[in-house]
Amino acid sequence: MSGGQIASLAIAAALVFWIVGAYNRLVSLRTAIGAAWAQFEEPVQRREQALAPLVVHLREPLAGEHSSLDAVVGALAQLRSTAEAVRARPVQVAALGVFVSQEAQLGAALARLFALVDQQPGLRESVEVAARVAEVQAAIQRMAAARQWFNDIAASYDAAIRQWPTRILVPWFGFGPAGRL
Repeated sequence: MSGGQIASLAIAAALVFWIVGAYNRLVSLRTAIGAAWAQFEEPVQRREQALAPLVVHLREPLAGEHSSLDAVVGALAQLRSTAEAVRARPVQVAALGVFVSQEAQLGAALARLFALVDQQPGLRESVEVAARVAEVQAAIQRMAAARQWFNDIAASYDAAIRQWPTRILVPWFGFGPAGRL
């Protein structure tokens, strides 16, 4: 083997090792986004578990406000189906956009529901209602921290796919930008 062939072989080997390393880094970051989604999804589920009995408990005292209660139930149902789609591909921008939109709808419905509860002194002081409201609010606070972690990891992934020369590999292996919560 001549010196030129050895040099060409060495360059080709280095290129292959770089491609494998860059690919593994991107896969690792994409996997971390999935783990971050799982951490975010846990308080989402806890919030849902606290909201279901709260809505049932409030049906009778808020008999004239069934539309507000139905808005919460409907937003929860939509959010649940979207969360399943996001769970399958947590880096998909479109699914995360729909999730964020539905999360905003649920937030508005919850704000209305909590305002109605606050207007009723007997409901506010009810042990059952106060405990459920506290559970929902605690889950929302945990969601904020998990959302920040998810967005930080997604930003790291996006920075990695834009980095030169890794961005050359992105279209070859089907990597794309990650969505945000």
